Amino acid sequence: MITTSDFKQGLVFEDEGQFWQIISYQQHRMSQSRSTYRATVRSLASGNVFEKSYREGTKFRDVPVARREKQYIYDEGSNAVFMDMETYEQVSFPKERLGGQAKFLQENMQVLGVYVDEKLTSIELPPNVILTVVSTVPGIRGDSVSNMVKPATLDTGLEIQVPLFIKEGDRVKVDTRNSSYIERAQKE
Repeated sequence: MITTSDFKQGLVFEDEGQFWQIISYQQHRMSQSRSTYRATVRSLASGNVFEKSYREGTKFRDVPVARREKQYIYDEGSNAVFMDMETYEQVSFPKERLGGQAKFLQENMQVLGVYVDEKLTSIELPPNVILTVVSTVPGIRGDSVSNMVKPATLDTGLEIQVPLFIKEGDRVKVDTRNSSYIERAQKE
């Protein structure tokens, strides 16, 4: 059994008959009352994200979790096909369960398959990826110092906000957790 004091990012637990993964959490304490843990959790069954609150000391069933390296190969209709890097077995996974993370998938990308009770329940992407800007409005000379942003479409179809100095063809590092621009990637 685990309790709310064991919460950490990435922890998988069972509550109300479902498996949940913690994305982030905060502990709140009001004067002389017991602490409350507010957690942003992802349902491993549907991929949906929820905000949940738990009282201090709430107990949950600990879930055996295994992570295995996989490689994204291609799309097959509404599924993404991954290859297990140990057994070379190919596995189809519904893109709808990946949610917004499906826009980050690139051919030959290394990901982690999360297995709960020996069943593939979710896919974890790396914390950031490097993508190429295929479409954006040109920046105006002299605006490179300001902190203004503009929309840019990346090679996977994802649209994000980037600084004005980014132009078409630039490679940018993007955070996969919140789809935000991190920095311009170095030339290879």
